[in-house]
Amino acid sequence: MERLDHLVLATPDLLATSDLLARQLGVTPSPGGSHAGRGTRNLLARLGSRSYLEIIGIDEDQRDHLGPRPFRVDEIDTPTVVNWAVGVPDTRGARLNAVNAGYDPGPASAMQRIRPDGVVLSWLLTMPTSATTPFLIDWLGSTHPAEDAAAGITLISLRVRHPDPKTVSRQIRALGIAMTVEQGPEALLVTLSGPRGNLTFG
Repeated sequence: MERLDHLVLATPDLLATSDLLARQLGVTPSPGGSHAGRGTRNLLARLGSRSYLEIIGIDEDQRDHLGPRPFRVDEIDTPTVVNWAVGVPDTRGARLNAVNAGYDPGPASAMQRIRPDGVVLSWLLTMPTSATTPFLIDWLGSTHPAEDAAAGITLISLRVRHPDPKTVSRQIRALGIAMTVEQGPEALLVTLSGPRGNLTFG
């Protein structure tokens, strides 16, 4: 999908989910890094030249983290696609365009993480307002995570489902993406393909 930056697959067990992708798809995700002060770390798998799958879960080195972890990591009991991100070259300009189209994705916050090789990645992102409406991300010139993530996985489909599909469709359209939103319980439904077969979440 054009402008898709990444899908966020939250999991209660990073190792088990990595093993699941290896078994079902034939690709073992690459180590991403730790999110200091947030209690999480991630694994990565490339979906395209500028898009990837982020598998995020509890960082065992931050077990004493206080407060909720991002992306519902503390709430889920099975791997779940909880959010998706749209890449933009300028979060401020993209927000203004969205507001003019009738939806405010909110201000962007600065974040960082350190890769296993010590390289610091910096980015700006807007805070997710729901699972089904994407947030915006700008990598600020950092190496894009897709560049050195494990390759071999293809995104077959991304479907969005929500009890109020018209509202969510308007929000997504305001971000410059044309997508049909299905009516039903809120969910992101994702099908991936790899050398060993397909795998669906949602």
